[in-house]
Amino acid sequence: MTKRLYYDSSDIHEFDSVVEDVALVSPEQPRPAVILRETAFYPTSGGQVHDTGWLTLGGGGRAEDRLRVAEVADTEDGRIVHYLEAPVKLPVAGAAVHGSIDPERRRDHMQQHTGQHVLSAAFIELYQMPTVSFHMGKSDDYCSIDLAAPAVSSEQIGGAEKRANQIVFENRPVRVRYVSRTEAEKLGLRKLPPAERDELRLIEVADFDLSACGGTHVGASGQIGCIILRKNEKTRQGTRVEFVCGHRAVRMARRDYGALAEAALLFSTQLWDVPEQVRKSLEENRLVRKQNEDTLEQLAELMAVAALRDLPERNGRKIVVRTFTDRDVAFAKLFAQKVTRAGTPAVALVASTMDPPGLVFAQTSPQSPGGSADMGALLKQVLSSVGGRGGGSRDFAQGGVPAGSGVSAEQLLREAAGTIGS
Repeated sequence: MTKRLYYDSSDIHEFDSVVEDVALVSPEQPRPAVILRETAFYPTSGGQVHDTGWLTLGGGGRAEDRLRVAEVADTEDGRIVHYLEAPVKLPVAGAAVHGSIDPERRRDHMQQHTGQHVLSAAFIELYQMPTVSFHMGKSDDYCSIDLAAPAVSSEQIGGAEKRANQIVFENRPVRVRYVSRTEAEKLGLRKLPPAERDELRLIEVADFDLSACGGTHVGASGQIGCIILRKNEKTRQGTRVEFVCGHRAVRMARRDYGALAEAALLFSTQLWDVPEQVRKSLEENRLVRKQNEDTLEQLAELMAVAALRDLPERNGRKIVVRTFTDRDVAFAKLFAQKVTRAGTPAVALVASTMDPPGLVFAQTSPQSPGGSADMGALLKQVLSSVGGRGGGSRDFAQGGVPAGSGVSAEQLLREAAGTIGS
């Protein structure tokens, strides 16, 4: 079992150790790895992601003596595996190594994890909402807790954030201690872990939270920096609350402020007026879209009436064949519908050559007395030669013309018109 130096002090960034075992690259082990006698590298567990850093062999004078630790993981027998970036010259068992942990990454993880303890305790204290899981994202902008609650209101989010930051600003000591499981059961832990170990490592935020945890933590709550709650959403377990702490919170606040300031500049307004300006713009866009839709519908109707006006009937119906080079398939469909609903038995064979090109075939329903055309069958017939896709009913069908077929939508339309007219 690997001795975990971070258990007693999360501030250990440098340490000396000895290689106990080496894992060579194999089909079952695609990355080289080493196991040390003791380590300060934290392995991914308990919702917290792993440390990264370096292992230096011997004197460390050569470049090949510095081994990059890319990932750290636990084994079932309690050993910690340090996965190395390949290619690498692996050390031998018994070799002395010096470990160096990325201090910024470690500090960030300490802030996020301790912040989670404080935040979870705040939700219990104020609203009796226990945390069922914690996740520290691999990116720098994401941490979350899942609460056993069907919903969390904005007032509760604000209340928990305020209470958590009160604990941060009071700079309460954060202590590590070890107790037996029997003793732990009497201490009123926020969450008692499964009965797997006789001794438990406890993290205590003075007079506020006490919980069993194997993660890395700051020495005082003030080192968390600050806690900002961002968004919440419903999950299968309850409600997920996203948050950030410390330097992450500063980076995220700076990014959010920059985006909001740019939006305010575009709207020529103050930052706090941006939401109202967005609402106004959305409403204006909705009205413009509605006006455009009405205009297109009127245009399609006028064009349909004009197309039918002087067109002679054939077998009791009028056949309108039209290609649009400046209108999309949606307008072609609208035009075809207007033709077949104008009160005159008609067939509309319409194409759009805009990207993506397409065909729309429609006819007045019920069937005109002079014909028995099937629009769906006709569309499949003309598209089958080019591998196009489409379909529909007897009275309406729509399909696309595949790119690179060598045949244009207009050519296929002429073929369909010839079939109908024959």
